[in-house]
Parts: sequence; structure tokens; C-alpha cells
Amino acid sequence: MARRRRRRLKKRTRRQLQGWGAVAAVAAAVWVARHWSVVWPVLVAVLAVAVVGGAGWALLRSHRLAVSQNRAWRVQEEARARELSMAEVDALSWQEFETYIAELCRRDGCKDVVVSGKSGDLGADVVGCLADGRKLVVQCKKYAPHRSVSSQDMQKFVGTARLEHGADVALFVTTCRTFTKAALGLAMRQDIVALHRDLLGSWVKGAHLETLIPLNGSGGGTKRRPFP
Repeated sequence: MARRRRRRLKKRTRRQLQGWGAVAAVAAAVWVARHWSVVWPVLVAVLAVAVVGGAGWALLRSHRLAVSQNRAWRVQEEARARELSMAEVDALSWQEFETYIAELCRRDGCKDVVVSGKSGDLGADVVGCLADGRKLVVQCKKYAPHRSVSSQDMQKFVGTARLEHGADVALFVTTCRTFTKAALGLAMRQDIVALHRDLLGSWVKGAHLETLIPLNGSGGGTKRRPFP
């Protein structure tokens, strides 16, 4: 019985609401008809705002899409430009590559930059000082792009960069695309900057050495040496 009463009350309430809604709608229609001269400018204004707002939203969405597409295009173009520049680097001999890396160091403010250019240099192909006085030691490996730097290569450099040459910043730069997982892990643990082909491409295109140092192995060193 209680359920039936509740159902009846709900139906009655629903009908009452529908009735009052219909009365309100009729009253509103009558009022609008009587005051149409006042209402229609408001309706036109609301419609105009809706149209302008919709058009603005569509333009904003189109602008964001265009910006996103332009950004992606720029990234692709920059990558392609790096590859074009790296093609010129690939054409260098290993001796010319070491000299070229030394020139990049000088371009970015390094002082007293010297190229070893000989065998038995114990991993110090290029030596110099950063602008703040820290000693920089660079190992250069001119490998084919498809190759990887092995952990053995990294181990040799780790064993000499600081112990033999007193490096504050130890930089391993290569023309190949990757370091093996073991080599990169060793570089990270031993604070070696591992500069693979893509980062080298950015350096070639104008990125400053100081901005590249933190990207792949912190390699920053803690000592700051005054200029002699």
C-alpha cells in the first residue's frame, strides 16, 4: 500500500509540474509577444554573441593546430638540417674530426685548446679549459652512424680522463647514434658527458657546449681552476 501511495504522489507531482511548466511557457510566450519590440534586440544580441564566440573558438582552435603543425615541421627541419651538417662531418678524416671538435670548443669560449693528433694519447684527443677555468678533456670517436660506442671504449676513457689528465669535465663525443646501455650507464656513474650523433648535430648547428654538458651524463665537475 505504501509503495502505491508513493507512486501516486510521484505521478501527481509530475503532472502538477508539467502543468505549471505549460502555464509558464504560455505566459512567457504571451509576455514576449506583448513586449516583442523590447525582446527582439536582446535575442539578436545574444545570437550575435553566440556566433562571434563560436567563430572565435573555431579560429583559436585553428590557430593552435597551425602552431602545433608548424612546431612539428620546425623540429623535422632542424633534424634534417643537422643531418645535412653531419654529412659534412662524416666526410672528415679522424684527424680532421678531432681538429673540428677543437674548433667547436674554441667557438664556445674554451681556452688553451690543444689537439693531440697522435696515438698513445690515453684518450685525450682534445684538451683545453672551459670559460670558468675547469679543465676539459675530450675523447673523439669517428664511427659510422649505425655503430655504437661500446663499454670497452668508455672504460678506457674513464680510466684515463681524470687519473691521467686531471679532467674536471670529461667529454666523449662520437659520430655514431648510440652508446650501448653498458657504456651509457658507465658514463652516468663516472660523470662522463656522452655526446652521441644527435647531440653532436645540435652542437654543430650552434648549441653551446655549456648547454649540452648536463643533457647526457652531468659531467660538470666540481673544481673551478683559475686561468694560469
